[in-house]
Amino acid sequence: MNRGIIATLRDIVPLRPLTREEALRIAELQALRFLELSGITCGPVPEDIIADLPRVQVGRMSPLPVSGATHWASQRWLIVLNGAEPATRQRFSLAHEFKHILDHRFMDVLYRNIPESARHDAVEQVCDYFAGCLLMPRPWLKKAWGERVQTLDALAARFETSQAAMSVRLQQVGLAKQAPRCVNDTTGWALPSLVPALDTWTYRRAPSLAGAM
Repeated sequence: MNRGIIATLRDIVPLRPLTREEALRIAELQALRFLELSGITCGPVPEDIIADLPRVQVGRMSPLPVSGATHWASQRWLIVLNGAEPATRQRFSLAHEFKHILDHRFMDVLYRNIPESARHDAVEQVCDYFAGCLLMPRPWLKKAWGERVQTLDALAARFETSQAAMSVRLQQVGLAKQAPRCVNDTTGWALPSLVPALDTWTYRRAPSLAGAM
């Protein structure tokens, strides 16, 4: 392949404002294409498919007041995860932050039609959806379900996700009834000790009230 994975995944996105439904559908297409390009055909999805990408560095800090943060600095992306959280939560946060990287260049275009007051939450929901699609792909879940792996704990163990994240994903693919979710937001945080003051962009992911992801 001549183009890098990040560029290839960005090419899937039409450069125009997206509806919510379009943004979610494209996020799933990107996740499935990423798995295809990485040669991953069954779960659990390894962290290395993100950590080993050129100009992407993954680190962990503890304590950390958020689940994950993404920065562009010194010509590379730095994804920082909360090392005190469970490994399943860190895996989800890593996938979530990677979607921020994919969208970064086109944020002002893709989400232009969303009111500014609601834009942050909308983008976070799309990133959560991408993470679920990447770690728990719809075809893989349905295959496991058809093989009678149908309990929450067994599915979460197979895909190395939290049971709460698996519950949400089962609702999304139509294998479980939908339940309401709550998301907490934390703002005003950065990593000045790790990131230079100039030429940086930062995305922050707040912890969920239920610790779902």
